[in-house]
Amino acid sequence: MHFDVGYFLAFVFHPPLALLRGLLTTVLTTFVSMALGVVLGFLLCLLGMSRYRPLRWANQAYIFVFRGTPLLVQVILIYFGLPYLTRVNLFPQSVELFGVIPVAGAIVAGVASFALHEAAYISEIARGALGAVEHGQWDAARALGMSPSLVMRRVILPQAVRTMLPPLGNQINSMFKATSLLYLIAVPEMLFIADAVQAVNYKTLEVYLAISVYYLALTSAWSFVQQGLERRYSKGFTLG
Repeated sequence: MHFDVGYFLAFVFHPPLALLRGLLTTVLTTFVSMALGVVLGFLLCLLGMSRYRPLRWANQAYIFVFRGTPLLVQVILIYFGLPYLTRVNLFPQSVELFGVIPVAGAIVAGVASFALHEAAYISEIARGALGAVEHGQWDAARALGMSPSLVMRRVILPQAVRTMLPPLGNQINSMFKATSLLYLIAVPEMLFIADAVQAVNYKTLEVYLAISVYYLALTSAWSFVQQGLERRYSKGFTLG
């Protein structure tokens, strides 16, 4: 056996349509999961900062479980375990997204798993960023007559988001690579498509190296976007 350079270059620069669809699945899964994870993570952060001890305990228990167990195990448990326990088909074979895009039920399970997993990390990122804002700014804003929600929106969050951008960007970069775990529940993302291709032509090394190029391209492109966002908001901004 020898390395087929021509096939490798053709696979990279003239990929099959199925691979491009897998790339789209990877990108959409990443950003939808992160968006849901950010929302849930902020809610968890608020629980963790609550004055009520049971709410703080709930936050700590959630973080303990989702940060202490492998993401792959969580994906498998959510996809196979929840329907088994509830005896309900939570993840049908196919549903229509906005009546246009067919989405396999496994993708729904994958997005749910990733969002729940990321929320545990984002909760801690948000808690650290909010805690980094000087408490005196709360007092000063309240002295000006601002309501607690207005203080959070106009004074605290704009400063906290600047602190959160680097670790959030890193989480997105990690999520691009973590989507490859969906291969095990038959989601047609890039790794799944690559495996199907190499199973036919047996050009295993060429195909997987080509897929590595695509993952490198995704993470590199996001790194440039992240740097731009950090420069853009380095001097702060205001929320309406």
